[in-house]
Amino acid sequence: MSDAYSPVPALNLLNEFDQQSGSEYYSHGFETTTFGEHGIVATWSKEQEFLDSFLCFAYANHSGSVYALWRIDEREDLGTLPVVVFGDEGGIGVVARNLVDLFRQLGCDWWQWPGWDGAQFVKRDDPGDEPSPRHEEYLAWLRGNFGLTPPDDPNDLLAEAEEEFGPRFETWLERFAPDE
Repeated sequence: MSDAYSPVPALNLLNEFDQQSGSEYYSHGFETTTFGEHGIVATWSKEQEFLDSFLCFAYANHSGSVYALWRIDEREDLGTLPVVVFGDEGGIGVVARNLVDLFRQLGCDWWQWPGWDGAQFVKRDDPGDEPSPRHEEYLAWLRGNFGLTPPDDPNDLLAEAEEEFGPRFETWLERFAPDE
């Protein structure tokens, strides 16, 4: 039996980095959580097919929204699955085409704001709103492990994910939440 955090190597690297941070954030409100727990996802539907379609792995903000991998098929490399966010006050949306895109988005250190009209990243623009304490360490981790830098605007990657997966996700979701 493996004592790895998850079956996703890239996510294991992130969790290792996350565990080193203690209580200090490296991207606004983001922190890994127990891999695969249903948590907030179960508030949407109790149907097993729905629950089995999501692998939760992190909090998306300070208020309890969560990121999950959406199992759209039976691919072996779970890191290539699209990432969705479940809002703590409702709303659900596709945010990234895969984990690496999410990692790049986290490099922007913007707020994640999921809502009924979809998800979005909101720029930190309050003069007193300092970057996350370990943000520079995260950027070095991102470059060192993946050779990547953050985009100028994380919503550009969100738009790409929404274009690629949004209609399919909405159609699929209607089977479980027809009123959404």
